[in-house]
Amino acid sequence: MTKISADFTFEEAALAQGAACVVGVDEVGRGPLCGPVTAAAVRLDPARIPAGLADSKALSPARREALCAELMEVAQVAVAHASVEEIDSLNILRASHLAMERAVAALGADFALVDGNLLPRGLSCPGLAIVKGDAKSLSIAAASICAKVTRDRLMVDLAQQYPGYGWDVNAGYPTKAHLAALLNLGVTPVHRRSFKPVHNILYQEK
Repeated sequence: MTKISADFTFEEAALAQGAACVVGVDEVGRGPLCGPVTAAAVRLDPARIPAGLADSKALSPARREALCAELMEVAQVAVAHASVEEIDSLNILRASHLAMERAVAALGADFALVDGNLLPRGLSCPGLAIVKGDAKSLSIAAASICAKVTRDRLMVDLAQQYPGYGWDVNAGYPTKAHLAALLNLGVTPVHRRSFKPVHNILYQEK
């Protein structure tokens, strides 16, 4: 079975249809119990595509950092967030779409290639939802890298403000250590209260 690698086919098709600014969009941070959900939109220059772009999950942290730095040099990149308050008031899917909408709008795109099976309803331009898009489209792969690196850095900062939860290593995901810290140290202001493990602890305290 040959592994399909991401290419520029979707972007070329959109450009051929008359789009001038085609961006790839991806988000990271739906699963964590705390912190914002983060999205990136990336417009690649076809003549300056960094070698080795792939789904961020398939890359080492060092490789992601290096590619993110390179993308900041050679591509147009916008990163946006939806806050913990927005996640709790809207729901995580809508909040992740809101972050995507903000990133796309920041680049003034006229066509968006979006990772997933749904187009965010508030997109500022037409788009195409691509399931497993980060493994198929180079622009989406680039966006997945920039979103992941940005959010991981943010969680390292938050880990210093709220020590003991291990966010510098677990990025806020519900690891054993994080769940144990929630029980022992309690809920922080940046925990998502609508998420079950957090909600249950708050409910037990009442």
